[in-house]
Amino acid sequence: MPRFYVPTPLEIGQQLALPEAVAHHLLVLRLGPAAPVTLFNGEGGEYTATISSIEKKRVGVEIKTFSPREAELPYAITLAQALPESSKLDWIIEKAVELGVAAIQPLAAQRCVVRLNSERAEKKQNHWQAVIVAAAEQSGRNRLPTLSSLSPFNDWVQQQDLHKRILLSPRGEQSLSDWARHQPPQALALLIGPEGGFTEAEENLACSQGALMLSMGPRILRTETAGLAALAAINAIWGEM
Repeated sequence: MPRFYVPTPLEIGQQLALPEAVAHHLLVLRLGPAAPVTLFNGEGGEYTATISSIEKKRVGVEIKTFSPREAELPYAITLAQALPESSKLDWIIEKAVELGVAAIQPLAAQRCVVRLNSERAEKKQNHWQAVIVAAAEQSGRNRLPTLSSLSPFNDWVQQQDLHKRILLSPRGEQSLSDWARHQPPQALALLIGPEGGFTEAEENLACSQGALMLSMGPRILRTETAGLAALAAINAIWGEM
C-alpha cells in the first residue's frame, strides 16, 4: 500500500484534500476511487485512508482507521556527519533513515571540500528534509528524524548534552563493536569525518569535550560507508537487526 507523509492533523472520519505533491504521486500511480493509501503525519502511528475523489490535480481521501504501529529504535542515535563531496550526503541520509537514525547533524569540518554559504545551506536543508520524508515513507517509519542546521564542527562539539558521543577514527584503540558489546543500549551521537577525516586537532578537541574515540576495525572506510556501517553494527549488537 502506498505510504505518504502528510504534515497536518489526522483523525478517523476526516475528509482531506492531499497536498499537491502527494496528489501528483497518486495520479502517476493511476490509483482510482476507493483505492487504499497509508498516511502518517510524524506524530506517531499511521492511518489507512481511501481515495474519495479525483479532480485533475486534486485528490481527496477519507481516513478510515488508525494503527499505533511504530518502527523506531528504542535508543536515539544522532548521525553527526561532516559534509562529503557531491551528493553523497543525500545517499547517507536516505540509508541512515532506513537504519533508524533519530537525528542528523550536518557538520562543516576543516577538511570538507564542500563549502556552503547561508543561501546554499538553506536550499540544501530543504532538499535534505525532502530526502528524509521520502526515506521515511519508503522504510515504514511513522516519525521523521530531526534534521539540524549545518554547524561548524568546533562549535557543535563544544555544546553540552547528556548523550554519549562516539568519534570514529583510525586512531581509536578500541573498536565500536567491542565497546557496544559491553554497553547497554543508550542514546548516542556518531561523529563521522569528511573524505580526509577529521584533523588531529579536531579529534583532540572532541575528546577534550568528552567524546570517546573508537575505530571501525583495521580497514579504512569511506565517509559514506563509516556512519552506515556503525549504525548497522550497533543495531545488530543491541538486538534491533
